[in-house]
Amino acid sequence: MSIDLEALYIDLHRHPELSFQETRTAGVITRELAALGLEYVEGLGTTGVATSITGTAAGDGPVVWLRADMDGLPVAEQTGLAYASTAHGIDPAGTDVPVMHACGHDMHVTALLGALERLVATRDEWSGTVVAVFQPAEEYGAGAQAMIADGVLDRFPKPDIVLGQHLTPLPAGTIGVRPGTQMAASDGLTVRLLGRGGHGSRPHATIDPVVMAAATVMRLQTVVSREIDPREMAVVTVGSIHAGLKNNIIPAEAKLELSLRYPDDAARADVLARVERIVRAEAAASGAEEQPVITTDHSLPPTINDHEATARLTAAWNRAFGEGTVVDPGSSPEAKMSRGSPARRACRSCTGSGAGSTRSSSRMPSRAAP
Repeated sequence: MSIDLEALYIDLHRHPELSFQETRTAGVITRELAALGLEYVEGLGTTGVATSITGTAAGDGPVVWLRADMDGLPVAEQTGLAYASTAHGIDPAGTDVPVMHACGHDMHVTALLGALERLVATRDEWSGTVVAVFQPAEEYGAGAQAMIADGVLDRFPKPDIVLGQHLTPLPAGTIGVRPGTQMAASDGLTVRLLGRGGHGSRPHATIDPVVMAAATVMRLQTVVSREIDPREMAVVTVGSIHAGLKNNIIPAEAKLELSLRYPDDAARADVLARVERIVRAEAAASGAEEQPVITTDHSLPPTINDHEATARLTAAWNRAFGEGTVVDPGSSPEAKMSRGSPARRACRSCTGSGAGSTRSSSRMPSRAAP
């Protein structure tokens, strides 16, 4: 291969960018696409890039979309790698934050560019059209919709199927895929708890949103542990809590940021209702004079793999990489793209990274075995 994929990966890992700020990353992608002789459209959904290639073998083939995400996370890297990120960025609140590819998007871009090089080299061996989509802002749950709003489904052949991939902590050299629900639906919420500020020496004259927030966080933990059937799946995570600027001043409000996950629309409605009930009840218990403000920052449908497509892919991977390569990992953006297309088919797979940690660990190098 003419693309040095390891060097490309290291470069991307060293230079992560926050959602909708992936200008350097997009530049790396378009440079490689140009070197492959591929025409492309850039600036889709702000920083997204897309290209297409048609095979020259006899016969008609399907239109297959391949998708990779590009953005990093506001995480300080502590891996100790020689190519560890030291990058910083400005988040939507205007705060300077460290940035890391803690979710493997650097490898996703590298893998898709490597696949395109292979497809260009062998285009006389296959028929059909491949559209490669490099999507921004997956971490905000907004990039796929932004590209759709920017006309990506109209500017390229509409897909018969959308294929996506993601690194995951499976043994290196394995592929995880299953028919049906592969990835949970997800909502991101911001909750503003409104109290009454005052001096720390006079808490009786305030309605303390810090205490309100603490009680809310603790009670939210019971949604899954005490209210959801153990045979069902749901996640309620409070990933961020902010209140106050000084130790002797009780602030007027506190902010919580939540990540919720569930397998289907019915579970989503159920969990959202329980979360809202608890938030409002804890505010009432604190004597809040104003109702809390609950805002949905993003909402993503579940990724439901097409059964027939999953079976065909599993058979192909086992032929190419050996029996036993494909495993069922147990129960995202491909769903949005496939829902917006006539075919409504998608299949998302997970590639083993060889790491034994969780996706968001700042100590996990987002790198698969060569």
